[in-house]
Amino acid sequence: MWVALRDGDQGLDEQLLADDFLGVYPTGFAAKSDHSGQLGAGPTVESFSIDVPVLKVLTDDDVLLVYDAEYCRPGGRPERMYVSSLWCRRDGMWRNVFSQDTPPGDPVP
Repeated sequence: MWVALRDGDQGLDEQLLADDFLGVYPTGFAAKSDHSGQLGAGPTVESFSIDVPVLKVLTDDDVLLVYDAEYCRPGGRPERMYVSSLWCRRDGMWRNVFSQDTPPGDPVP
């Protein structure tokens, strides 16, 4: 997904997202068309890194991937999000069904 965002590859984004994709972001909810549609104007990310990835296997066809992402939008400053993505194998291909981005907050005391 991040490569598609960096390269502005709308086709790859559409291929990886399930038709019933739901994104939950600080700006609100997003469907597949919202997520892929943003790439119509080109890349939305200039660079990215993924840290502390954790993969939780739920079933043979469902996994939850969580990680800490640091990224820069074109011409922007570094940003950070904790990301949770549900991936499901459908028709032999892994597709992103759900994703939630959570900005870092204050540490829990």
